[in-house]
Amino acid sequence: MDLKAFDPDGVGVDTGTYFGFPFEPEEAELVLISAPWDVTVSYGAGAAYAPDAIIEASTQLDFHDPLAPGQWRRGIATADVDYALQEQSQRLRADAARIIEHLEEGGYPSDESVVRKLRRVNEGCAAMNANIRQQARRWLEAGKLVGLVGGDHSTPYGLLRALGERHEAFGILHIDAHRDLREAYEGFEYSHASVMYNVLRDVPQVTRLVQVAVRDFSEREAQLAERSERVVSFEDGALAAAGFEGVSWGEQCRRIVEALPQLVYVSFDIDGLSFDNCPDTGTPVNGGLSFNQAIYLLDVLVRSGRRIVGFDVVEVVPRTEVRINAITGARVLWKLCGQTLKSNPAVER
Repeated sequence: MDLKAFDPDGVGVDTGTYFGFPFEPEEAELVLISAPWDVTVSYGAGAAYAPDAIIEASTQLDFHDPLAPGQWRRGIATADVDYALQEQSQRLRADAARIIEHLEEGGYPSDESVVRKLRRVNEGCAAMNANIRQQARRWLEAGKLVGLVGGDHSTPYGLLRALGERHEAFGILHIDAHRDLREAYEGFEYSHASVMYNVLRDVPQVTRLVQVAVRDFSEREAQLAERSERVVSFEDGALAAAGFEGVSWGEQCRRIVEALPQLVYVSFDIDGLSFDNCPDTGTPVNGGLSFNQAIYLLDVLVRSGRRIVGFDVVEVVPRTEVRINAITGARVLWKLCGQTLKSNPAVER
């Protein structure tokens, strides 16, 4: 690619790539894979359409980032989107919705009327995980950094499994309204509400899970987090209370970062932000971080000398009439790309 032919100050053009960048994955340092999938969402669906909506919204960004100036020039590429995943998601979503309806009416996952549907959903989600894991492996083996755009929060599991094959130890900075520590929530083995439970079980290389802005979780999840030496919590209410008592956000960010090891994966569920940033996210919860608080936390993380080894942005639910959902997703993605590249040494060409 001849970067001279690309005008970063020109009109944004939707080329089917994130930010409209012309980089090919083979020449870029960072590759973005997409997971158009939201089969097991238990409240509001639509995250399967987020990758396309974020691509469209991302062309409206300007490319000077004061926190990571010029990092995009190292190459941010878009891997081909596997739309077969979206088609399968749509088919299985009907089964999942029927199962959820059955449970809400007092039924059980083991009931004969839904057991076959549940098996189809679990098999389909396992296949999706294998797909994402294989995509991630391909680019990691090529020496690329990899980020994922979901989709619901079940989708990063395959990427985290792939990273576990390449790193002896790393931590997760998990920004979310929810802990996602439920075991097979609603009978779904790979539920969006179970992703961190599954990661702690299946990826022993994750030595620390630092959960930030969590504020809506079950008693069993709270007990698991309290008992696990691998989980550190910075609950939303406690963060707010500390602020009310005069503890600066900068100081709180430093405490969060100190809980993380040298290598860090960032899992960014958009509902970790306040409601005004993502009003249509699948499971919205009052409270949360402001956009600037979240980005400042990422900045503190990188300035500490820690290295971001991968990331995801998930649970964006686009609405044609409410553009802020995709806009927020695109801008969080942009900041994560810049900070990830900044935290890693440039590849010599």
